[in-house]
Amino acid sequence: MSVTLRECRVAILVKALPQRSSAHGETVCCAGVTDGGALKRLYPVRFRHLSGKSSFNRWDWVNFKYRPPTRDRRQESCHVMEETIRVSGKMPARDRASFLNPLVSASIKDAEDAGKSLALIRPRNTRFYYKAKTSEQVEAERETCRKAARQGEFFDEELKALEPGPYTFRFKFEDGTGPHDYANGDREAHAMFFNGKRREGSDEAALKWMCKTFNEEHPQKGMLFCVGNMAKRPQTWQLLGILRVDDTGQGALFPPNPAEGAQATASRDQ
Repeated sequence: MSVTLRECRVAILVKALPQRSSAHGETVCCAGVTDGGALKRLYPVRFRHLSGKSSFNRWDWVNFKYRPPTRDRRQESCHVMEETIRVSGKMPARDRASFLNPLVSASIKDAEDAGKSLALIRPRNTRFYYKAKTSEQVEAERETCRKAARQGEFFDEELKALEPGPYTFRFKFEDGTGPHDYANGDREAHAMFFNGKRREGSDEAALKWMCKTFNEEHPQKGMLFCVGNMAKRPQTWQLLGILRVDDTGQGALFPPNPAEGAQATASRDQ
């Protein structure tokens, strides 16, 4: 039975860390917002298989066709037809705050009560920190990559060689209903570590740079979190992405406090 495909256009806000799927190999869950202000979840996207006008980055406007997912009942979720993805521009930096701040929820609980499975919040008292993974954890992730590489129609050498990150990144923060401590599932934050290590020459220097960025610079200038719940456990919410967006006071729960950001220090979790 044929399904009528729907068309959509979103500005990409989040590219989450890759997940290994038995059906699709390595996939990435992405989130975006339509020009009408509706948040959308895009899945499955085999991001490293995209090229040319199909390959997109954060803030790109992307056109695509989709159908409602078979098993995912969350209203924001779209089963994307990967071959229809096309980049059609980029949201200018000057437009981001005025566009996104009115969409901010006061808290994760408020978003949940409103029936949302994706939301933007402006966190308060954030503290970025990291934990080193054990060698067993890293090897288990590496083996998962190898298995996923063997699932497709051809052997994916790039996926086989994909090196897991040696650290778990987390944020402690508050919203309108209290404190939270979430793992950071943002692909770009993990890429930030590897880029920093290549530039700075060591894990220590890269982590120090990340701590300064997320504990001082972003909180002082303005930061949004994109959060979402899990399809099988809708009561469980996750931190999907961190967005550097000025706080204009429109739709924000708390005013920024530069002193808090300057005084906050991130460290290795003890």
